[in-house]
Amino acid sequence: QVQLVESGGGLVQAGGSLRLSCAASGQTFSRYAMGWFRQAAGKEREFLAAISWSAGSTAYADSVKGRFTISRDNARNTVYLQMNSLNPEDTAVYYCAAARTWYIVKVTPAYDYWGQGTQVSVSS
Repeated sequence: QVQLVESGGGLVQAGGSLRLSCAASGQTFSRYAMGWFRQAAGKEREFLAAISWSAGSTAYADSVKGRFTISRDNARNTVYLQMNSLNPEDTAVYYCAAARTWYIVKVTPAYDYWGQGTQVSVSS
């Protein structure tokens, strides 16, 4: 079992930045690829970014490429999502998740464990 807890969400004005954190506990964190997703009201959960267990590989959705950066600190069992140039369309609940495999990290079935989510709201 892996327990994931997101933090760092909140209300920010358009053009602003936030850094989300996801703290993991339980099984060895460094064995898992980690991903960030979001779900806006009335919409499906959307892949944002993923990072391999060693941080040697990353993947991003086109919608956030160049604005969001994923990173991880295996010594702290934490994965981060730095979000810049936020706009109202980024308003959603943001989730981190852990996956045993890297090969299909852009889809939700790849992930074995999910956090409870943190709300991000961007005002215009």
